Amino acid sequence: MQNGLNRIPETVKSVHFIAICGTAMAALAAALKDMGINVTGSDENVYPPMSTFLEKRKIPVGTGFDPANLDCRPDLVVVGNAVRRENPEAVRVCKDGLCYCSMPQAVNHFLVSGKKAVVVAGTHGKTTTSSIIAWLLYSAGYDPTFMIGGIVKNFDANYRVGKGEYVVLEGDEYDTAFFDKGAKFFHYPPEIAVLTGVEFDHADIFKDLDHVMDTFNRFVTGIGKEKHLIAWDGDENVVRLAAGVSCIVERYGAGAGSCWKMENTYVNPPWNGFDVFCGNRFFGNFKTRLVGGHNRMNTLAAIAVCAHAGLSSDQIGTGLESFSGVRRRQEIRETKKGVVVMDDFAHHPTAVRETVAAVKDFYPDGRLIAVFEPRTNTSMRSVFQEVYPKSFDCADIICIRKPPLLKKVPENERFSSQKLVCDLNSRKKEAHFFPDTDGIISFVAGIARPGDVVLIMSNGGFDNIHERLLTAL
Repeated sequence: MQNGLNRIPETVKSVHFIAICGTAMAALAAALKDMGINVTGSDENVYPPMSTFLEKRKIPVGTGFDPANLDCRPDLVVVGNAVRRENPEAVRVCKDGLCYCSMPQAVNHFLVSGKKAVVVAGTHGKTTTSSIIAWLLYSAGYDPTFMIGGIVKNFDANYRVGKGEYVVLEGDEYDTAFFDKGAKFFHYPPEIAVLTGVEFDHADIFKDLDHVMDTFNRFVTGIGKEKHLIAWDGDENVVRLAAGVSCIVERYGAGAGSCWKMENTYVNPPWNGFDVFCGNRFFGNFKTRLVGGHNRMNTLAAIAVCAHAGLSSDQIGTGLESFSGVRRRQEIRETKKGVVVMDDFAHHPTAVRETVAAVKDFYPDGRLIAVFEPRTNTSMRSVFQEVYPKSFDCADIICIRKPPLLKKVPENERFSSQKLVCDLNSRKKEAHFFPDTDGIISFVAGIARPGDVVLIMSNGGFDNIHERLLTAL
């Protein structure tokens, strides 16, 4: 953006968001509105829930990208990650010499400045871990600010502007904007960082695992010497990354030498419980309603962070027991005629495997019907074609949809749902391929019986399958 000014003015009274309907963009827009700034936006995909989210907050949104949306000459233009250089509003920003920035730049300027940032990074678990931290700080009276990539049920929001000293952020490794191809988390200087695990993902921007590791390495080596990195001990990639940093490292997990250790785990629905030791000293017994071993680890990371912030074991325990979870993370949408319909965001094969295993562990008596829609830029590619079959081992019946957006992927790189079903059948699993969502609804409604759990996994709306299936049941 040659003639525009990539900077944030000292005084900002008005901000325009290009591509405002992204989850993070809408949250930031609402946060700035709460701070007394006049906010406008535009997008070409204006529909619920983001359209209603913004309408409730009286933020006007233009449908489509039109240079006329900038006639008001805002003090600042925030450019979304999905915006291309040739976007007509981006072109006008350039032409008129307006001040502009990326979403992470704006977050750092308006939300992080003057506060202690807790940045949760990693391939999996970012949303859940950061949500737990935000709730624990809030329930203990710390009045935190946060911006997270999912709706935290306790707040019924994915953002909050607080007056306390902490700000909790989900640190994303995806690139920032068309004028800044670095990761979003490069913009957030952490007081405390969490690294939950590192795997290959985002095949549309990363070439391979080495490329991903280079990005995370730049993040962790940039953490200040007196700051803390809370690193999971169960991932060799995290261990390698943590070995090369100058900050204070504390490992968490089940390793004998880790600072924060989990022992004596148990499952007694609705509780998922465990003991925590810090430096070989008993810290406390905790329980959460979140299911699965992966969520125990997410919770342990949150406990370590909050202990550093000064919370007592009792404060943490009380907060955990009242934590309601995150929308679209093992969220029970409804139980109809004894059939539980559950929504989950899982799409990476590791997330699918952990989610399927966790749900089966909590519901061992009935059948687990796993429904999967591959629609991310990675899951629609063949990069994990040979890995996905093992991810469904704990499911009883498996329904795989044809990827809905395959045209976005070069033909020789496309994922095959039919091949996945064949591979699952070869593993003696009952698996079925469906070219569309209608077929899945009809099939599942016909076979579901009381005691079954239907676990629906997708990072998108999946053609409103949850409500439609509940109606069919």
